[in-house]
Amino acid sequence: MLILDNISLFQFRNYHSGSFSFSKNIIGFCGKNGSGKTNLLDAIYYLCFTKSYFNKPDAQNTSHGKTGFRIEGNLKKSGTPYKVVCVVRENGKKEFSVDGEIYTKFAAHIGRFPCVMIAPDDVAIITEASDERRKFIDYTISQLDLDYLHNLINYNKLLQQRNSLLKQAAEQGKMDETLFQVISAQLIQNGNLIFKKRQEFCRDFIPMIIALYNEIAKSNEKLSINYISNLESNTFENILKENRTKDLALQRTTKGVHRDDLEFKIDGGSFKSLASQGQRKSLLFALKLAEYETLLQHKGFPPLMLLDDIFEKLDEDRMHNLLSRVCVRNQGQIFITDTHCDRLNEALKRLDVQYQLFNL
Repeated sequence: MLILDNISLFQFRNYHSGSFSFSKNIIGFCGKNGSGKTNLLDAIYYLCFTKSYFNKPDAQNTSHGKTGFRIEGNLKKSGTPYKVVCVVRENGKKEFSVDGEIYTKFAAHIGRFPCVMIAPDDVAIITEASDERRKFIDYTISQLDLDYLHNLINYNKLLQQRNSLLKQAAEQGKMDETLFQVISAQLIQNGNLIFKKRQEFCRDFIPMIIALYNEIAKSNEKLSINYISNLESNTFENILKENRTKDLALQRTTKGVHRDDLEFKIDGGSFKSLASQGQRKSLLFALKLAEYETLLQHKGFPPLMLLDDIFEKLDEDRMHNLLSRVCVRNQGQIFITDTHCDRLNEALKRLDVQYQLFNL
């Protein structure tokens, strides 16, 4: 079991100072827009990922007119207590520690306290560009495999360096060939490892998404999902060689695992083009539940689940089924926000389990 016992915040967004203790596995936060519900969920996410879910720079998470913030949480994992602290100091420097031990690299923390968040804008995974889907896959695998995360970090650094050399060559009319070949070789090495891991992961992950979609949507639509990569039909080395002229002209690396995608189709056509709002919602929740189930299977305990304002996204029956799966069947800890206290209270009562409700 993974449980958050309490959390305290200082100068984090709209919280000048605040603390919350949790005695149940199901916790609801209700209140008007702007009351701090989403901020509280994001603070919990910070404890698991060392950063905001919403890709905000640390400085933007400090209370208005203040400098620096602190988030502290006490968690239990399989009965063992851990004190997790995130501090962003007045000079902008961030420190992250567990039981007083400060990380030298924040990446080492990822996956230690697994977490899944569902927020209103997550539909971008389905409707927006491929980088949203890659990010979703990468965040899931990174919580399972630190080596993958290190390869990904290295790949992105090398990609930036290679792109800088391409730009420099275009501007100066000559290439530092030795450096270019060294960086390209390292990019290939990391890219091959990323491709292999994504390919292996998707073999089990994609069927799980489809099964969950069918369960949630309760329909006969034929959903298909494919992992798409340039490396499926050619070696990365050949791809870079064949595209060198194009890369020089465009001053960037045009092909590689940084262009991978998940392709969603429904009844043989593009999901993005053909799917209704209801079908998009069903797929989004299937994706997130597949992430949740995968983490549960690999870790041996359910991750924390953070649900931000999802009552607007699901009908009552689907909402009940989602909460039953996470709260009752898996006995995981779940944090839910809603603008309507009565609606949230009724939904939690219907589960026939104990819960806490905070009116913010």
